[in-house]
Amino acid sequence: MNSNSKLKLLSGYEIPVLGIGTWKLTGEKGFHSVKKAIELGYRHIDTAWAYGNHEDVGRAIKESKIPREKIFLTSKVWYLNLHYEDLLKQTEEILDKLKTDYLDLLLIHWPNRKIPLEETFAAFQKLKNEGKVKSFGVSNFTIHHLNDAIKLSTKTIPVSVNQVEFHPEFNQKNLLEFCSSKKIILTSYSPLGTGTLNKNRFLKEIGEAKGKTPSQIALRWILQKGIVAIPKASSEEHLRENLDVFDFALNNMEMRYIDSLGSDNRLINPGFSDFNY
Repeated sequence: MNSNSKLKLLSGYEIPVLGIGTWKLTGEKGFHSVKKAIELGYRHIDTAWAYGNHEDVGRAIKESKIPREKIFLTSKVWYLNLHYEDLLKQTEEILDKLKTDYLDLLLIHWPNRKIPLEETFAAFQKLKNEGKVKSFGVSNFTIHHLNDAIKLSTKTIPVSVNQVEFHPEFNQKNLLEFCSSKKIILTSYSPLGTGTLNKNRFLKEIGEAKGKTPSQIALRWILQKGIVAIPKASSEEHLRENLDVFDFALNNMEMRYIDSLGSDNRLINPGFSDFNY
């Protein structure tokens, strides 16, 4: 495994195993962070309509001079805009602000049981037919949500990805097993626990033995599980640190040890979430 490693999606396309998350990276800070990430070798950029940074991300990609087809670009439609026409309109807005003709991956940002998924998938099919989106997926979906979505998926628009919070203190084992059984790639956002994992003494101990930081140990653990990781980073130091996880490996004992650290420290849980379903 190296920084150019990819995983095969059900859609037939490939997704880089490591990317940069851009939540709260807006304006000049967002622009410079994404541009520097691309310069350092990142080829997977994750954004969302709700982040309000599409113009910054799009400018960074354009000014990087890296061909668009070399970048894997993900965005997400907001949970209130999943009706057929609303989704199509929001996707057009996303493409316009990013200054791109297509997205590599489009996700439902949060589940919304008040809007029929049939409408959402009909819009997905239109976007696929028009060549505006290559792969589709979901975010923050539980197993129950996934079962509902899978029933509506087709050969041309399978549920390729489920992007969720996943880190050593929030190890969603059952969800990972379910996604693996359905060949859905799990993507981990907040893989470093919004910075809290740097204080985890168990990760520190393993890191000290390997000359790595707790964050690097957490990222390596995620990658070795076959999960895609999209840590947010704004400084060059942290961007480099997150890339520097491909020159070592965790052994089976270390993996099991980290597996046991916890599964109840959910950090992202807005009032409209539907995690109890």
